[in-house]
Amino acid sequence: MGKASKRRTTRPDRSTGTLLAEPAPFVARPFAELPDETEWVALREILPAATASVRLAEPRGGIETATVTTVLPLAWPALHRQGHDVFVATQSGATSGDASRDLAAALLLACDAAEGTPVTVVPTPTASSPRLQDLLDTRSPFEVVLHDGFDFWVADTHLDDEGQASLQRANESVIPTARVKGVTSAYWCLIGERAYLRWVLPHDEDLATNALARLHAAGRSRLTPDARLLGAFRASGLLVPVWEVPRDVVVDDLVAPVAAMGEAIEEAAASSAPLDADERRARAGLQSRQVTLR
Repeated sequence: MGKASKRRTTRPDRSTGTLLAEPAPFVARPFAELPDETEWVALREILPAATASVRLAEPRGGIETATVTTVLPLAWPALHRQGHDVFVATQSGATSGDASRDLAAALLLACDAAEGTPVTVVPTPTASSPRLQDLLDTRSPFEVVLHDGFDFWVADTHLDDEGQASLQRANESVIPTARVKGVTSAYWCLIGERAYLRWVLPHDEDLATNALARLHAAGRSRLTPDARLLGAFRASGLLVPVWEVPRDVVVDDLVAPVAAMGEAIEEAAASSAPLDADERRARAGLQSRQVTLR
């Protein structure tokens, strides 16, 4: 029996002596071992309106597939829509230290709910609760689709005036976002009058930080002469560096510079040499500007 099988899933209550479920352990990279980990992180942390389809390893309540999305109306964690469509929102908040367990719990509740019923509350998962890695067919690709708004919430459903106004407000809040082709999980976005590239790197965040520090110390951290590295987010155990790019640059113009930066990052990440003094200073500067998402 392996260590995972031997792990305790209950503990005694000191006041009553009854057994309580062990809380779910913290997982720094909750989407590891899922196809396209970086896309899961992008969907949860940086994309405004996007969806991806997943297939369950075993159907539940007649549900074989589900749609993973960024947000749902009223911040619902999940929804079993009329027509047997199940939606799970990645940005609805966390109830445990493992986002994978949180989303798995919401998915199971939505599958078991009646059609037309939202999941409004998800009980906190425990150590014995399943994870997405347990529920999903991990052989299926995870393909994220960007949307200009949230009309996919309602499909062909007729909305009353209040519902239509709510949907319009949601659509107006969407940050214009586009994928940079040729690499995985690099997204251009427009916030106000300023444009940015946000890129979820596949490496552990410490390794990715070292790689960026090496490039920054060598004067190679700019995408283009006028596209500078601003800093980075830490998200679900991965690093999301952010570059400010000229407002008038179109997404297709970023394909070649992003591809070149990808090669440079891979080269720097592969280095086993200790950071020198300049690189350590560059790393300290990057860390001082890092922000942890969730």
